Amino acid sequence: MWLLLAFIAVPMIEIALFIQVGGLIGLGWTLAIVLLTAIAGTWLVRQQGALALNRIRQSFNQLSDPSEPLADGAMILLAGALLLTPGFFTDTLGLLLLTPPVRRAVFNWMRKHVKVQSFDSSGPARPRPDVIDGEYTEVDPPKRPTHEPSQWTRH
Repeated sequence: MWLLLAFIAVPMIEIALFIQVGGLIGLGWTLAIVLLTAIAGTWLVRQQGALALNRIRQSFNQLSDPSEPLADGAMILLAGALLLTPGFFTDTLGLLLLTPPVRRAVFNWMRKHVKVQSFDSSGPARPRPDVIDGEYTEVDPPKRPTHEPSQWTRH
């Protein structure tokens, strides 16, 4: 239900803002602003996306909880989609998502509302003392006939 309301409300808000802003500053400036926010947003998303990807790699290398860097990356990706969508409302939401304090606030809100069952980072980093590591090769037994040759074929 919320998704349906968003798909109806967002385009209506964008149309209203285009009419208001276009009436105040003119069509050319309105289109220029939309184009410039898309270009600047793309550049910002690339910069922050690279930083988020490095944080994700570090969390995996250190075997720490990757949920915050992954959420950051997802929010930066969403911000990029919002900035590439023409409109003032979506551009504002996209720029807000590109600021780290807003992303941190959204992550903290999500952390309160999403329950994680378990997280275990021990994995293969700590071998158990009762496990023996080894290598093996599978050898197929030689094939032997399962029946006597018939009179119709030669073996």
